[in-house]
Amino acid sequence: MKHVSLKTLLFLLVISAVSCTKDEVPVGETPEVTRGVYVLNEGNFNANNTTLTYYSFQTQTPVTDFYFNANGRGLGDTGNDMILYGGKLYIVMNVSSYVEVAGANDAKSLKRIPLETSSGVKRMPRFVVGYKNKVFVSSYDGTVAVIDTTSLEVEKYIQVGSNPENMVVSGENLYVVNSGGLNPVFDSTVSVIDLASLTEVDKITVGVNPAFITADEDGYLYVACTGNYFDIPASLVKVKASTKEIVKSADTAVGKIFYHDGLLYATGGYFGSPHLRTLHTDDFSQTRDNFITDGTIVSIPYGVKIDEENGDVYLTDVKDFSSSGEVFCFDKNGRKKFSFSVAPGVNPHAIALIK
Repeated sequence: MKHVSLKTLLFLLVISAVSCTKDEVPVGETPEVTRGVYVLNEGNFNANNTTLTYYSFQTQTPVTDFYFNANGRGLGDTGNDMILYGGKLYIVMNVSSYVEVAGANDAKSLKRIPLETSSGVKRMPRFVVGYKNKVFVSSYDGTVAVIDTTSLEVEKYIQVGSNPENMVVSGENLYVVNSGGLNPVFDSTVSVIDLASLTEVDKITVGVNPAFITADEDGYLYVACTGNYFDIPASLVKVKASTKEIVKSADTAVGKIFYHDGLLYATGGYFGSPHLRTLHTDDFSQTRDNFITDGTIVSIPYGVKIDEENGDVYLTDVKDFSSSGEVFCFDKNGRKKFSFSVAPGVNPHAIALIK
């Protein structure tokens, strides 16, 4: 039997360590994911600093950069949206132009689905929704990608309007707002996609530069339109989905709009209220100018998630868009239950609740 000298053994160990450092990043330890919250911190545009925070209800402790710890690599550039659907996280990376699919119980990567044209042009994906084993992703190139949740392949691209943004499922249709936000002339339509045939079957004209949409259980859509930032004001539009008729329109600046339990929850958006407001669905009158009732200060409300089970409202605060942000949880009466920092994450945006 040959004997290896101590000097040779040390040399081999050093070479091995250098090789591992060069070729792969070690995966860090991550806690067991139970009940809690995932927060997608979108980072700064073109900074490649999107992160994922996990907050455990049990330990009441946030874990920063959870995705990196689980995978040994970062998420990419400008995470715009995220959902938890069918036991998987679907994370939309706008500038990197792909959908990251990860396990919901550990955030370990299952697949990265590139959203590019056949010639390699980035589609710039924006928002994501899930419905009947499909995931739909809007992209600024005027398409909605249909992803099969089993194969994790793009089945088809549905052509819609210009620069589509947010989407909502109501009945058997998917409604997609077309902003036209990157064009000299803004769009003003909502595309209607039949979920059986996976084709666009109609367009509804609403207001200039629609950006966000939500729906109630009675078949009404609510669309936040941003206007042209100059002489056409922002507006909030109510549409009866079955007839495609506008039944209410009001000049009010709304950034994001969410329906829950008979009320609309609205962030201010451009030139709007700095608070999260609650509005009546019939005439858009305010029930509260500020949803928060206990004096808690939220600098810039950015992302909103409502727990359908208990009415808790999660609100992200981006501070000044460059400092590390914070996430607040309020009960349905606007009283703070807890909060946590996403440091070093920047611009916390989308939230997924883990039940």
